[in-house]
Amino acid sequence: MTKVCILNYGSGNVKSVLNLFESINVPVSISNDKKEIERSSHLVLPGVGAFKAAMENIKKWIPLEAVEKEVFEKKKPFLGICVGMQVMASNSLEFGNHLGLNWIPGTVCKLATESLPLPHIGWNNLSSRKKSGILDGIDEELDFYFVHSFKYELRNKDFLLATTEYEENFPSVINKENLYGVQFHPEKSQIAGKKLAMNFLKIR
Repeated sequence: MTKVCILNYGSGNVKSVLNLFESINVPVSISNDKKEIERSSHLVLPGVGAFKAAMENIKKWIPLEAVEKEVFEKKKPFLGICVGMQVMASNSLEFGNHLGLNWIPGTVCKLATESLPLPHIGWNNLSSRKKSGILDGIDEELDFYFVHSFKYELRNKDFLLATTEYEENFPSVINKENLYGVQFHPEKSQIAGKKLAMNFLKIR
């Protein structure tokens, strides 16, 4: 049975992510309880704010050992959103140098823009680099909502599914095995976000 567990470490968009999955009529909860994590088929890590604070709160509030068992041993689909994606990196250069979860090796660094303002805020599309079920039915006509100043530089480009252009092309969807990450906010992306969420739930 499909059931979503949204991991909660105090990120401001948790309720919006809950609303997204409720809108597609799937059982969903916000929980860090080990039993609830074990009972769930899909895990989601939302994210708003700075990398360092996110990592500190993740270590404080989320039972990482239990999550890693479900993700790496049981291969449950995992989706990281915005900062929830970035923390899967090896490290981040946002306000210093901070270690991440190192689930998908790479470094989070500032967007290289000169003529465009930071943060990158607003609607933008995706350019697919690789076929994947999470992008089924999503083309360059669909826009997603972004709010960020930093990008995820992957060490292995094989894990890149889609990019987005904001003066430079940056990774907007990444994937390694059952791990998925999106730089945008599907919970704020209306029809496009709902489509991506439904695609994620089809992954087994």
